[in-house]
Amino acid sequence: MGDQVLSRVVIVGSGQAGVECAAALHHNGFSGSIIVIGDEPDLPYQRPPLSKEFLKSVDDSPLPLKGEAFYPANGIDLRLGVTAERIDRTERELVLKGGERLPYDHLVIATGARNRFPPTRGLDPLRVMELRTLAHARLMTAKLDGLRHVTIIGGGFIGLEVAALLRQREIAVDVLEAADRLMGRVLSPLMSEEFRRIHEGMGTRLRLGTIATEIAAEGDRFSVSLSDGERLEADAVVVAAGVVPNAELAADAGLDVDNGIVVDELLVTSDPHISAIGDCAAHPNPYGIGMIRLESVQNAVDQGKCVAARLTGNARPYDDLPWFWSHQGAAKLQIAGLAMGMDDAVLRGDSASGKFSVFVYRDDRLIAVESVNMPSDHMVARRILAARLSIPKDVAADPASDLKALMPKPAR
Repeated sequence: MGDQVLSRVVIVGSGQAGVECAAALHHNGFSGSIIVIGDEPDLPYQRPPLSKEFLKSVDDSPLPLKGEAFYPANGIDLRLGVTAERIDRTERELVLKGGERLPYDHLVIATGARNRFPPTRGLDPLRVMELRTLAHARLMTAKLDGLRHVTIIGGGFIGLEVAALLRQREIAVDVLEAADRLMGRVLSPLMSEEFRRIHEGMGTRLRLGTIATEIAAEGDRFSVSLSDGERLEADAVVVAAGVVPNAELAADAGLDVDNGIVVDELLVTSDPHISAIGDCAAHPNPYGIGMIRLESVQNAVDQGKCVAARLTGNARPYDDLPWFWSHQGAAKLQIAGLAMGMDDAVLRGDSASGKFSVFVYRDDRLIAVESVNMPSDHMVARRILAARLSIPKDVAADPASDLKALMPKPAR
């Protein structure tokens, strides 16, 4: 940022990344004005519990990221139910729906992502259910009591979390996954196979290598035609087929976009006065291969803090270790690192016990650890991977080995 003096930072997006950036700016002593624009009417809230816990409860909890009083108390001008329409880069102004123009010294785009709808014949976004926002969760919760059979399109985190919650209510579930294994984008084949067993043990019908070719609404029910020639009858269809980054605002402003808003190692876009963070940003990550876009709370929080640090004079490359979690029935999955480009994996522990880990390797170097109900393995893995250390495969596979002894010693 050079010697540029910032008096106003505008953040587009009131999700985890945007709120964290605003909070960190204030915490770091930024004395200018901080404006956060959010297009949802609700106070900024946590998204992960929507699929992990929210559906268990009839309590319409807003799951706030911060209390309502936090924003004015910390000098943050939070504007909800407001849509950003375009960026005037020449004038350095954000144009809102209705015509208001907000000048900025620096703009942070934290617009997140939205659910992807596959090109299935007859798929009407207004008739099927999805889970991304609080409004989606409220709608799904309101319909739960009337559901007997649900078809879920997508075998990733969200689809499987919803499937597990529905099975706990004895609702019949079919999960359609186009790939040949579950959570294939993020898990090793070894762990994917374990989760196939876990979900089949819950009574979920998994249909791998299968897509919906047509969805026909028949009154309050649906007929779902499958690529294998079968047809399912369902009370509801839930679409959980991945997400699309909300990058249109950036693209329309002429910023570089490629599977997200392209940023450098400092999270700066092709315009030095604009940063992008969270689910919408494609960034170089030392734990991955090439440019990647992460959809996780860890990434959103850490990128928000990274940009706030740069804007307050402490620039550093974004190099935080990626980690994720997912609750699927009794299985609490925790992942440290990225399994991209893996070529081997070893199992630690007994998967039949429901407590085990998979250590993932590339060229004999540890790159990720996937743990089920083993929080100690996960925490050790985070320390070891963040320190750029590795663990020999035979040591990782031996449950008697002391992984904690391999952790880096804290600096004195």
